[in-house]
Amino acid sequence: MNELEATIAIKNGDKNAFKVLFDLYYDRLVAYMVTYTHDKMRSEDIVQQAFIDLWNAKEKLHECKSPKNYLYTITYNRFIDSINTDKRRHKLLNVVYEKALRDRIEEDSESLEKRVEKMNQIIETLPPKCRQTLEMNKINGLKYYEIAEIMGVSIKTVESQMSIAFKKIRKGFEKDNLYLFFLNLLKKELS
Repeated sequence: MNELEATIAIKNGDKNAFKVLFDLYYDRLVAYMVTYTHDKMRSEDIVQQAFIDLWNAKEKLHECKSPKNYLYTITYNRFIDSINTDKRRHKLLNVVYEKALRDRIEEDSESLEKRVEKMNQIIETLPPKCRQTLEMNKINGLKYYEIAEIMGVSIKTVESQMSIAFKKIRKGFEKDNLYLFFLNLLKKELS
């Protein structure tokens, strides 16, 4: 069966004739599409859809013309449709992503402010020497031995005061797993 005979038979609903055209042009069309997509699987999907379109519009085939140009045109149009669909999908995903990101930033900003406020409240409730030791270490960046010299106490006392401060902070943030994060931010937020 040649192309023209297959075309006439397809117009009359002959599935075997359709298979003849499929076998004749499938690999060529996939190779053609790979030059555009650089993706064999995507090219195969496009070509398969083009053959479905050909079957669904079989009455448009010309009995005296080879279906080759028609198939290449359908395939190319399917490729353009896939690009436009991808662009719309990416645009929609970008809009959704940006909105989610903005919401997350606002939410994180509010949460951060609440946690910093909570941290400040906890620090204010510390005993004076404990608070002073914590501030000297976390705000002023002094080492334990430097704090011990300034306060006239042993390094063990400084360690003990810091331990008390951390325990109270930990207890204040029991339900919040991010308290260690805020200990690192403490120096920046309190200064």
